[in-house]
Amino acid sequence: MKAIRRFSVRTVLPAPIEGLGELASNLRWSWHPPTRDLFASIDPKKWAASKEDPVKLLSRLSAGELKALASDAAFVARVTQASDDLHRYLTDERWYQRWSREAEPNGKAAPAAIAYFSPEFGITSVLPQYSGGLGILAGDHLKSASDLGVPIVGVGLFYKTGYFKQQLSRDGWQLETYPVLDPDELPLSMLRESDGTPAVIEIALPDQRALRAHVWRAQVGRVPLLLLDSDVADNDDAARHVTESLYGGGGDRRLEQELLLGIGGIRALRLWSRLTGAPEPEVYHTNEGHAGFLGVERITELVRDHGLTFDEALEAVRASTVFTTHTPVPAGIDRFSADRINLFFGGANVIPGVPVDRLLALGAEDYEGGEPGIFNMAVMGLRLAQRANGVSQLHGVVSREMFDGLWPGFDDVEVPITSITNGVHAPTWVDRTLYDVSRKHLGTADIAGHDAWEQIEGVPADVVWTAKRAMREQLVHDVRRRVRSSWLKRGASEAELGWVDDILDPDVLTIGFARRVPTYKRLTLMLRDPERLKRLLLHPDRPIQLVIAGKSHPADETGKRLIQQMVQFADDPQIRHRIVFLPNYDIAMAQHLYPGCDVWLNNPLRPFEACGTSGMKAALNGGLNLSILDGWWDEWFDGRNGWAIPTADGVEDPDRRDDIEAKALYDIIENDVAAPFYERDAANLPQGWISMMKHTLQTLGPKVLASRMVEEYTERLYSPATAAGRAMDGPDFKGAKGFAAYKGRVRAAWPSVRVEHVESSGVSDSPQIGDMLNVRAHVDLAGLTPEDVDVQLVHGRVWGEDDLRDTEVASLAHVEAEAGGRHLFAGAQSLTRTGSFGYSVRIVPRNPALATPAELGLVRNA
Repeated sequence: MKAIRRFSVRTVLPAPIEGLGELASNLRWSWHPPTRDLFASIDPKKWAASKEDPVKLLSRLSAGELKALASDAAFVARVTQASDDLHRYLTDERWYQRWSREAEPNGKAAPAAIAYFSPEFGITSVLPQYSGGLGILAGDHLKSASDLGVPIVGVGLFYKTGYFKQQLSRDGWQLETYPVLDPDELPLSMLRESDGTPAVIEIALPDQRALRAHVWRAQVGRVPLLLLDSDVADNDDAARHVTESLYGGGGDRRLEQELLLGIGGIRALRLWSRLTGAPEPEVYHTNEGHAGFLGVERITELVRDHGLTFDEALEAVRASTVFTTHTPVPAGIDRFSADRINLFFGGANVIPGVPVDRLLALGAEDYEGGEPGIFNMAVMGLRLAQRANGVSQLHGVVSREMFDGLWPGFDDVEVPITSITNGVHAPTWVDRTLYDVSRKHLGTADIAGHDAWEQIEGVPADVVWTAKRAMREQLVHDVRRRVRSSWLKRGASEAELGWVDDILDPDVLTIGFARRVPTYKRLTLMLRDPERLKRLLLHPDRPIQLVIAGKSHPADETGKRLIQQMVQFADDPQIRHRIVFLPNYDIAMAQHLYPGCDVWLNNPLRPFEACGTSGMKAALNGGLNLSILDGWWDEWFDGRNGWAIPTADGVEDPDRRDDIEAKALYDIIENDVAAPFYERDAANLPQGWISMMKHTLQTLGPKVLASRMVEEYTERLYSPATAAGRAMDGPDFKGAKGFAAYKGRVRAAWPSVRVEHVESSGVSDSPQIGDMLNVRAHVDLAGLTPEDVDVQLVHGRVWGEDDLRDTEVASLAHVEAEAGGRHLFAGAQSLTRTGSFGYSVRIVPRNPALATPAELGLVRNA
């Protein structure tokens, strides 16, 4: 018999231990070991059975058990101590408060609040609202912002079935299940109006339909995370299913999710501020293009509430918006037909102040190589944000090349997309074994906070090696448990699984590989020569063992076939004790996997890995990276913190390229990786390997932290965006109106702007270092003033067919106005380097409100 109604009954805690409620509801417990220990001590078996979920644990305690805990003076004291510690964490001054106190007097803006939008957030396995790296990065961003005191509020969607749970069929095919999540059983609370009724936001849909959503709040330390949920009784069936699953459905379902995230997210923020008194954000950060419609809603607000024109509102919105792209390939971007945008934003659904033709122009691929009639979410995100970034230095280069059509006439290096390399949240990902070592031998568990990285060199080698073996052994036990569970679900009986007890060996070199399974990440590259891989796994003196995990998108049949190939290889009785595929890769698995691996393998097709933070997590646990020079590894590999897999750049045949790079991978494992791992001294210690581990922790430790990343976002993007946004605001939005008028004037005149004549002097036929090049440029500004533009001398090395490279830019000074609206500009440049030298003159817009000269995509070259 099935229930006709379902609801959750919340636990009522006795007064002496009511602090457990706040401790359970604040997700800080997920990265705070003392709080986890407190819950585990209540009942270790129930703690394990509840999957280490405090809310679920408390719901499983009887009234008698709660009464006994409330009568235990020692336990009550521990609850009080933990509650006091949480209160201090939530209220004490932290990095941001100190930074902002110094920033404002020094002319830097410190935002009162920052909105961070993402389609997924990976905070803890208890709240499965993530699919892969994008969500984990977003979760680490919020957690680190909390630790630093940065006033961020997260905005996302609540997916009723999360992403999916992965199982394997008997023949190794990925199977998906979608367990329904009950938000009442999760560490969430619903936003409610003052009368106790659920608060609702609403968005108009075509055919006079409406999309309504409730808003759940997860508290991530100091950071509130607002999650919109369309499972509302007043919605029709289709609308109720909009947030059913992460990246589920296609076409209109995906578009409706992105409407809810962007437009609904802004409305949720306004609701949050109204109900709590929280300051409205001064910066809006969109993590990938999924939330791009947030800018459209903000434009509507300014047109409706402040009487601005579309162009004026656009400038106010752009100034305070940051856009981060994570996508190195066009196929990873959401794109919709212009017809669908017309359906959702035209006719009866037109948004006040945002004509559909202006909206379509924001996402139009109206550049060389673009596709007419397509609305591109990343393109809209870039056009709605004055500041944008990729997530590693190499990804910044790739992004500038990928989107250079938006800034025609500028070299790729000048495309206004910077880079901030991702980082990871150490308290989430570093194993407690290492914290114990740090506490004992460095005097602190907070290595980053005390900048104790260099002291790692002094930790005894045997201590380092013992800790790593303990983490490897912990992984072995977890793997055996997971493999047994997987095989039972695949149809095996307990009687067939005696071999599982011998899977892996805590003294064998352990290599990990875990990530999503799109084709470019090349899960099966290691299978190019199966016999050679078997020899590596079964080597009599220097064996390796592989722990592999990863999910393929349910609609990706190619990815599923790759998983099946890997599973079937790993099922071979000859080698299954040395290689395993673990289904349902998630945060809980990863927290054992990263610490237990000696080497982290990453072999994507370069340069398609935007960043690849899994290797960072391994590095923080003393793991060495073995990777293609892509993503973050391209900028931080130094020759001693791991190994670089050579790439067959320029080889167009993909099969031949895979063969070449796979052979290089086998050679490195056999000759460069396994050898030092098994090379032992008299004390049976691999001193060379341990030295590399220490070097990795010392050099990569400070770099790979999400705290470093969030500080960079704050100083390089949030603070300038705040200043720019304030400059657009002010009395009657004078800044936005003036900047919009300036842009309109420049765009109207630009077709007639030109460099008419350039003359130079001062350099002989045999120029030398120190010679002075004098340049005079006669330009027609088509009615613009000299203050409206920057006439620039661009000089650098000459390559190929007179292409300028390694350029530097110097502004020429206005000398005089000439007849017919023409002007003379002049300047001098000292020759400071030898070799080929060339120069040109160009005109670009100039205005204090421009973030870069390339912002308008307007340039007139000589």
